[in-house]
Amino acid sequence: MLDREGYRPNVGIILCNAKNEVFWGKRIKEHSWQFPQGGIKRGETPEEAMYRELHEEVGLRPEHVRILGRTRDWLRYDVPMQWIKREWRGSYKGQKQIWFLLRLVGRDSDVSLRASDHPEFDAWRWNSYWVPLDVVIEFKRGVYEQALNELARYIDADRRRPRHRERGRDEHADQRATSEGVDGE
Repeated sequence: MLDREGYRPNVGIILCNAKNEVFWGKRIKEHSWQFPQGGIKRGETPEEAMYRELHEEVGLRPEHVRILGRTRDWLRYDVPMQWIKREWRGSYKGQKQIWFLLRLVGRDSDVSLRASDHPEFDAWRWNSYWVPLDVVIEFKRGVYEQALNELARYIDADRRRPRHRERGRDEHADQRATSEGVDGE
């Protein structure tokens, strides 16, 4: 399901623990780490999609988390042409996302990466709030920064991103990127 501009409606999930560290998942069989995210199905609200994706990708149920906030508007990113499935080129541009900030109120042991028949992640860890900006694939970096900046106020995270070294082209981007499309993340 694409909108008129070629963006797939999607949700992004920033899950934090009591120390305000964020959940970071390693895509199955890849060297790519990201936040949980996934498409919104026809007839689903963003919140319903978020809970479905949270269970499918992380194994958590609504009783394991508390919603702290969400982005006000859609945040968009374009997928580079080489990562778009051939049959979608010309109509698919990328993702438009509503981001949710959640607090884990359950335990780490409630996380189950094998909750669905099609797992997205094969490993996970907690990271400090701003670390994902330094390691997420380049074409998602702007959306991650927007989401983290907008949602930082809900957990009293330092609203100013710590200074880090400037990066040139990420030499590992090609091996970490995944094909995206209507059925992709």
